[in-house]
Amino acid sequence: MANIEDQIREIEEEIRKTKYNKATEHHIGLLKAKLARLKEAKESTKKGGGQAGVKKTGNAMVSLVGFPSVGKSTLFNKLTNAKSEVGDYDFTTVNIIPGMMVYRGAKIQILDLPGLIEGAATGKGRGKGVLSVVRNSDLIIIVTDINFPDPEPLIKILHDAGIRLNRRRPRIFLVKKDRGGINIQKTVNIDLDDNIISSIMREFKIVNADLIIRDKIDIDDLIDFLSGNRVYIPGIFVLNKIDQGIEKNVLDIAEKYSMVKVSAINGEGLDSLKDAIFDALDFITVYLKPPNGKLEQMVVKRYSNIEMICRAIHKDFIKNFRYAVINGPSAKYPNQKVGLEHVVEEGDTITIYLKK
Repeated sequence: MANIEDQIREIEEEIRKTKYNKATEHHIGLLKAKLARLKEAKESTKKGGGQAGVKKTGNAMVSLVGFPSVGKSTLFNKLTNAKSEVGDYDFTTVNIIPGMMVYRGAKIQILDLPGLIEGAATGKGRGKGVLSVVRNSDLIIIVTDINFPDPEPLIKILHDAGIRLNRRRPRIFLVKKDRGGINIQKTVNIDLDDNIISSIMREFKIVNADLIIRDKIDIDDLIDFLSGNRVYIPGIFVLNKIDQGIEKNVLDIAEKYSMVKVSAINGEGLDSLKDAIFDALDFITVYLKPPNGKLEQMVVKRYSNIEMICRAIHKDFIKNFRYAVINGPSAKYPNQKVGLEHVVEEGDTITIYLKK
């Protein structure tokens, strides 16, 4: 019997050779589902995963991702108050280096990661440990340069690691049951018929369940959902070393991916990059007003609630919380009294009252 790696290679080859159309859609869907399960089984047999996770600090964590020698460390040093070794050779950075960028009131943790190589998702070049940290990021900055501007190989590495860049998690819901078979409910029109969906679910050993689909999805989206280990993270594309000049074909790639064009050496474009980072993290500004104190500005992620704000101030605020008073866009009326679950909005003024 072929081992897992042989089975994976055989299925990948069959998918490559099979032309996708309505007649082969069902077959390809089953192959992709089986491939996903085999890859999960392969990963579960491996021990360890490289470097331990990095503790999040500040308002958000951002990972600098790129191939070796694209200038990530120089860029990192310009953005933060930390120092990462810089050199004109591959793999200058061998460990994950954290630094902090303070910008527009936000404290943004930025990680300088070792350069990725092809096959990183399967462990080459310590890739699994690095990618496990990337999976925990709030934002990914993909750094390329004028010599190797195409980000697609990096996007593929992230995809192979279960990272879905600049995509929203589709609204799919699964309720497993003891009996009754598979029941599929769709609130939107999709191209997948129920037979294909049911077959893919059975490939994942799901035989009794209600599946509710509320977004347009394809086979890959369904497999991602059933795999259960995908992460959806926003990303920014950066083209470095523009001080050396940009040829038209490179400029075309930069425009295709809406790249922020920078020179980490001379600082050109860094303000635009900082703005792009801040905007991509979807921050809002609120104002804290202690019962007997001065107004203080605070930057939080959009859709944050009072509980998240309390945790950001001090862990004891949750334990001793009584209520909060809100004035601003999220308040139904002036001085509205709210609990921990209340979601704040841009410009809110918040006063938190604690138990005595």
